[in-house]
Amino acid sequence: MLKKRLIVVGDHIMVRPEIQGKTRSGLYLPPSVAENEAVTVGWVVQVGPGLALPYPFDSEEEPWKRKETRPRYIPPPAQEGDYAIFLRKASVEITFEDDKYLIVPNAAVLALVREEIDGPDL
Repeated sequence: MLKKRLIVVGDHIMVRPEIQGKTRSGLYLPPSVAENEAVTVGWVVQVGPGLALPYPFDSEEEPWKRKETRPRYIPPPAQEGDYAIFLRKASVEITFEDDKYLIVPNAAVLALVREEIDGPDL
């Protein structure tokens, strides 16, 4: 049996949204209320390679004579495991193998929360 793998492309990130259906006082809200929020949060599951950069070449050199063929990217700042705060309307909801995810462009990410290990003070 073949195993499927979802690959995020470009400067997009895949987020497992956090369920936001409960108020501070403990009341449960219907899903339609959470969908109308402008900003939402979730955990970054996968990150695309980033924005592709054009190949810098001399104007004198013919582009078909390029030696480097690997694409170059500007990676997005998000990493797997980050807690992302992003604009809900910019995201697209998908279902992959019965799990719901949001695909979010890097431009829609407002902030990232990342746990870092403290190193020795110098």
